[in-house]
Amino acid sequence: MATAAVLSFSGCGPQAPPLVECSGRVQFGGKPITAGSIYLHPAKGNSFVDDTPGCLLQLDGSFVIRTFPWGPGVPPGKYVATLDPRSAERVGKPEYATVTGSPWKLDVPETGLKEKLLTVE
Repeated sequence: MATAAVLSFSGCGPQAPPLVECSGRVQFGGKPITAGSIYLHPAKGNSFVDDTPGCLLQLDGSFVIRTFPWGPGVPPGKYVATLDPRSAERVGKPEYATVTGSPWKLDVPETGLKEKLLTVE
């Protein structure tokens, strides 16, 4: 009887949203920000509210955003990008770690967003 119950619930988990590429680089003073993370927070009006996609920054400051648990990419929509608090403090810009302080507003179209340059001012 337990087997029947397990079988009847298989495949009933959350459906993966459509994902599109979101990649780019993060710089401060013309140099890459490394050893940190970047996150995308769904902005007001974004229908995707289940998670905060993000990723580690590479040694050249590049990133390819992932949406857990579905993989590379993000659902199309509007986002506010933030740095992790430690990286933001390291460059002396703690406001870049908060949704209300970060100036990075991204509109990810259905075709994706590639090679976006995000500069810490």
